[in-house]
Amino acid sequence: MQHEAHAHHEQHQTHEHHAAHEDHAAHQQHATHEGHEQHQHHHGHGKVSWSTAAQATLHCLTGCAIGEVLGMVIGTAFGWGNLPTMVLAIILAFFFGYALTLRGILKAGVDFKTAFKVALAADTLSIAVMEIIDNGVIALWPGAMDAHLSEPLFWIVLAIALAAAFVITTPVNKWMIGRGKGHAVVHQYHH
Repeated sequence: MQHEAHAHHEQHQTHEHHAAHEDHAAHQQHATHEGHEQHQHHHGHGKVSWSTAAQATLHCLTGCAIGEVLGMVIGTAFGWGNLPTMVLAIILAFFFGYALTLRGILKAGVDFKTAFKVALAADTLSIAVMEIIDNGVIALWPGAMDAHLSEPLFWIVLAIALAAAFVITTPVNKWMIGRGKGHAVVHQYHH
């Protein structure tokens, strides 16, 4: 009888030890999962706020707007047609979009080659989407392509086109930053 009680006691202790081990393993797994989530959040993976996405989009939009307006001013000043003016505006939009990003990364002490690669990775898709929307609105708006800089129609349609580009590009940037791409890459150099 005493032997049976001893065996039962050992079995009980083993069961308690096993349960404690499972609790410890579950706690470790939970802690690792929390650490992984924090690590992902820090490096741009996981949930991204709309505010962060909007700031990244506004950054691109600023460069695009400068390039667009400058391209249209130059094209109009030289009396170019719609197509060459639009091509110049798009080229300058990419140039100024990249330039704004480059400036911030270079300030962080990164060499030009690395900074240029980061700017290309961060902004190419964002600027491309923005330019497609922006120029699409201008091209499809009746009379907008032929409006001169001195006409209100030119500025009204440009403002609507840039606003549409902002609204449509913000979710693209949110998606990219959430996957550690786009401006998530740039933010690594701002700390």
